[in-house]
Amino acid sequence: MITKKQSVQPRTGNREIKTYVEKVGDNVNSVAAQYSITGTTIKWANNLTSDALEPGRTLSIPPVDGVVYTVKAGDTVDSLAQRYSVDKDRIISFNDLEIDGLSNGKKILLPGAALPDAERPGYVVPRVAVASGGSYDAGYRVNSSVARSSAGNRYAPGNCTWYAYERRMQLGRPVGSFWGNGGSWGASGRAAGFAVNGSPESGALFVQVGSPGHVGVVESVDPGVSITVSEMNNYAYGGFNIVNSRTIPWGSALGFTYVH
Repeated sequence: MITKKQSVQPRTGNREIKTYVEKVGDNVNSVAAQYSITGTTIKWANNLTSDALEPGRTLSIPPVDGVVYTVKAGDTVDSLAQRYSVDKDRIISFNDLEIDGLSNGKKILLPGAALPDAERPGYVVPRVAVASGGSYDAGYRVNSSVARSSAGNRYAPGNCTWYAYERRMQLGRPVGSFWGNGGSWGASGRAAGFAVNGSPESGALFVQVGSPGHVGVVESVDPGVSITVSEMNNYAYGGFNIVNSRTIPWGSALGFTYVH
């Protein structure tokens, strides 16, 4: 007989990874609150770089905070414990490894573990920033000649407005087809009945008021610290046809208008 040391005492029936189908209006933190885990755990389990969610996609929901891990050849409990900063007894107890131990291909949960920076979703090798006011994360070019616009997108491919329209469609939060240049989207959104204010939230449009101004989409918010956005045609991050993401300090973020 093996006497099991309960380093982690999960609730009955609360060791299985569940699934959740995203709905309009969901974001990572609102879903996390339903399951009493952190948004970070959900992002790690689903390889998400954004707090904004797309309706209809299925999420994996771990039962507790930590890291979902698929065992590979050569793994040991000791190596996983060291790599992911978690006590090995917690790994053994939570996953009932006392008898059979680890097996190649088995999916386990490392309760309370933390992903190393290099394994986190969206990680890129550090590089020198190419402009002030935010750190450059990644960028890719869109071929305007073959770009397919969503129905209703009347904005010219390659521009910030075209991308903002497409990204909001992905999120199930469509916007108007004739809102003008990026700098006018706050006024246009207000006229169309959208909530417009100075408070950032994931999935909202951020608007740099002006002519032509600029518009993009808020991907995540760290209140009081920074926001992360995605955008197209920011001259400081590649310009026309380039989609990029960047992190904006909180003080600068409060200077934008947000359309919800």
